[in-house]
Amino acid sequence: MTPARFRRAGSIHLDARGGDRALKVSWHHEAGVVVLSLWRDNVCAASFRLEIEDVPDLVAALQAGIDSAYDEVRVPEPPLSATS
Repeated sequence: MTPARFRRAGSIHLDARGGDRALKVSWHHEAGVVVLSLWRDNVCAASFRLEIEDVPDLVAALQAGIDSAYDEVRVPEPPLSATS
């Protein structure tokens, strides 16, 4: 069952380390912010209020990071042989 405090529209992302850690993203359109909150053992340990107009910059930074990660692991395909 999802705790009442997690029912607001948004998403929950589990920490790769486990240990009941999570990042919750919740939209607060009435306040013009998105809240990024860090949870541990169902207790909010910290939160960050990002103004909605700054969200595209955060998304761009995340996209640049993932693009870079894919570029580092991408293996070039071998050239096609003339006999194929």
